[in-house]
Amino acid sequence: MSRVRADEEEYWHSSKFRAFTFDDEDDELSQLKESKRAVNSLRDIVDDDDDDLERVSWSGEPVGSISWSIKETASGSTSSLDGRDSSLQKGSSSYAALPKQASSYSLSSLFKGRNKLSSFQSLSDALTDTGVKNYAPELRRPKAEYKDYSSDWSPKDTVRRMQRGKVCSLERFRSLQDKLVLLDEAVAGHDGNVITAVLIFLKRTLRREILFRELEVRQVALCHLIHFLRETGEQKFLLDLLRFLDRTEEVALSQYREHLNIQDVEKRREFLKGCIGLPFSAEDTSHVQDHYTLLERQIIIEANDRHLETAGQSELFRKYPRKASILNMPLVTTLFYSCFYHYTEAEGMFSSPTNLKKTFKIPDKQYVLTALAARAKLRAWGDVDALLTTKNWLGYTKKKAPIGFHRVVEILQRNNAPVQVLQEYVRLVEDVETRLNLATKYKCHDVVIETYRDLKDRIQLTAYKCKVERGSAEEEKIQSILSN
Repeated sequence: MSRVRADEEEYWHSSKFRAFTFDDEDDELSQLKESKRAVNSLRDIVDDDDDDLERVSWSGEPVGSISWSIKETASGSTSSLDGRDSSLQKGSSSYAALPKQASSYSLSSLFKGRNKLSSFQSLSDALTDTGVKNYAPELRRPKAEYKDYSSDWSPKDTVRRMQRGKVCSLERFRSLQDKLVLLDEAVAGHDGNVITAVLIFLKRTLRREILFRELEVRQVALCHLIHFLRETGEQKFLLDLLRFLDRTEEVALSQYREHLNIQDVEKRREFLKGCIGLPFSAEDTSHVQDHYTLLERQIIIEANDRHLETAGQSELFRKYPRKASILNMPLVTTLFYSCFYHYTEAEGMFSSPTNLKKTFKIPDKQYVLTALAARAKLRAWGDVDALLTTKNWLGYTKKKAPIGFHRVVEILQRNNAPVQVLQEYVRLVEDVETRLNLATKYKCHDVVIETYRDLKDRIQLTAYKCKVERGSAEEEKIQSILSN
């Protein structure tokens, strides 16, 4: 009995651990041996044959699966081995039921340190060389990269990111104050695309009255929105905005622009007639009235000319068939058409050029330029001469060109006028240098000779003698002048 008691006393007072001393050089070796014994003691639970083992994780899931990768990535690499023993024992019963995975890591290899690396650091480090990276490559991305999808950006940061082309969600700005701060930051950034993007967001998330009221004190943003609405054709929204701002003239002009979308001529004429009563300025009112009157004239002229062309009653239409309809053409085009096909008609006819000039108050300069181009194209040189001839109160006639005779010469030459016609109008150019240049350019020899004669420039006249043909009338004329 006393022996048993002595053994118990010796057991309770004995210890297999030694006290720590600074002179103990084998302390690290002893710790290594203790760790080795702890690892070897687990071999009763885990078989050494890696090929026969099912490779599983601590939770009992196959190594290499996506769920295993998520859990292992989320867990820290510094978890103690003792905490994993219980999970291992719980998962050991499911070894036979799990399918075999392609990973080269098992619990035994992890405990023994047998991996592809020279020293095993953590489970997540060991996975970098396995097939897990192919299955879930985004799991290892740095957290800083996920800031692009964060929703806690300030208005200023959001604007800066939008300027750099980054994807930003504006839905987080829900209060009116945040939205207005965002708009102010966009305007301060002086980037039209960002301003427009923010305005589209505000237009979608704010009531019209609130948006209009806030834009009224932000003129830059207001101009951007008006331009955007005009470009996208949101006419109703634009009209509501302009009415709120009390811009009556702009409202009228916006409504007037709607005629561009009307293809039917009769409907467009009726629409323009209704636009006459809109609150335009005095100048714009006259333009709208002229537009309506011009379209009304064009409808009448088009109907008559189509009938003449179809019936073949006009020689001019047979010789020069019409290339396009006159409907919806500008005033200058209509005047050219009238001068081309209806030049000789009386003033009382709607298609008469003089009627158009009087009705729409076309300036003389514009009328002469258009009529000259039309008659020169027809090579009607008599009409050209009559167009440029005026008579004073004494009955004397003279040539007069509001556009300048140098432009008359250019138009005539462009329409292949003969030299005799060109010379007549080159002589009327007042500037001597311009006259000589035009005469030389278009080979109006008589004009060049007469100009050098009037200038008494014998040297230039002698030099010009070499440029004309020998034995021609121009050479004889030069020789006669030089002889005198």
